[in-house]
Amino acid sequence: MGPMIQAALTAVQPNRLLPYFLHLQGRHIAIGATTYELNDGRLFLISVGKAAVPMAQAAAAILGDALDAAIVISKHLSPDHRLPITDYYFFIGDHPTAGERSVQATTAVVNLLAQTRADDLVLCLISGGASALLTQPRIPLPAWQTLNQALLASGCTIQEFNTVRRQLDAVKGGGLARLAAPAPVVSLILSDVIGNDLAAIGSGLTVLTDETPDDALAVLARYGIADVVGTAVWQTVHTTLTDCQLPNTDYQLPAPTNHIIGSVRQAALAARQSAENSGFTATILTAHLEGEAREVGKFAAAIAKELPPGHCAILGGETTVTVRGSGWGGRNLELALAAAIALDGWPDVAVAAFATDGDDGPTGAAGAVVTGETVGYGRNLHLNAPQFIDNNDSYSYFQKLDAAGYGPHLLITGPTGTNVNDLTLIFRSP
Repeated sequence: MGPMIQAALTAVQPNRLLPYFLHLQGRHIAIGATTYELNDGRLFLISVGKAAVPMAQAAAAILGDALDAAIVISKHLSPDHRLPITDYYFFIGDHPTAGERSVQATTAVVNLLAQTRADDLVLCLISGGASALLTQPRIPLPAWQTLNQALLASGCTIQEFNTVRRQLDAVKGGGLARLAAPAPVVSLILSDVIGNDLAAIGSGLTVLTDETPDDALAVLARYGIADVVGTAVWQTVHTTLTDCQLPNTDYQLPAPTNHIIGSVRQAALAARQSAENSGFTATILTAHLEGEAREVGKFAAAIAKELPPGHCAILGGETTVTVRGSGWGGRNLELALAAAIALDGWPDVAVAAFATDGDDGPTGAAGAVVTGETVGYGRNLHLNAPQFIDNNDSYSYFQKLDAAGYGPHLLITGPTGTNVNDLTLIFRSP
């Protein structure tokens, strides 16, 4: 299983993907099928997201001296984050909830883009996590953080979450393109969103949308957010959405151009090839997996029970967790524990669920791998798996098993340098 995971991650590394989309010849830059002539203009680079550093480095290796200035905003401190240009700024932002560091980093971006002219070009490199790392909220930061935390715990989809973000954050929903005007903007995007909806990746930093505040209010009402955030925060949010509607001047902007350079399907294809190289018959069932993590875990277990020997099924996408308890876990860990419970006692089957960025929730693990023996190991330690999942405490369950020598169950990769949703791998031994 390890080679499959490594193959999936390698296939979506920025240094493999960017050279297909970005080329330099003198002062001519080809991005996708379009060539941009810089002439006397300048080239600005903004890279933001969990893959910000490797994306920026891959771009800098291609662009070289053509780059005039760059800002990189990442979740992690990378010791080798430097780019070979003088006018370069590196920031660590806050994730998964935007904080003061993200606001300060965004201010630097705003100040840099205030210098642009019509003959300049702004190249944006966007990956998952950008929504929290680049932010200019229209409400006070503490209220914004409270709202974000409530949405994270609500079980809403990332698409719904981003609908709210786009209405309450000045850099979302095309806001970065507005800041860059009059310079044109081109974005190369590593997708962490099911279906590669451009407006949802990073909340559409360079994607102009026709959403309205009413769309955001509908999401907040659907999940009862007013009752969760408290009266003061809700009044601030509601007033901003109802009384502070901004005039639409997007028709005056140079139309931003956006390219998807990588997604979970590429990772799934690489995993399938690796499985076939190991002698398995492998099938990608979907790259659009959604749903409540524990329910998807039961579904994965049902698939495992039906697989013929020597077969592997691959699911790509991203589940959600409705937080009910006070435990320590993530969507992939919860999916895996639910699968383990459903597979209890079944021989020759395994399920692995992992986040391609290496971070499943706040745990430090990417996910977990389980078999039909996993829950039995827990019983040997007097651990009740259903109680752990009811408390959203999947990480603790697997950590206790591994500490007792019944492992490894936890998948620990560290930051992977990429981010294209999650993969679930389902096996039946030959």
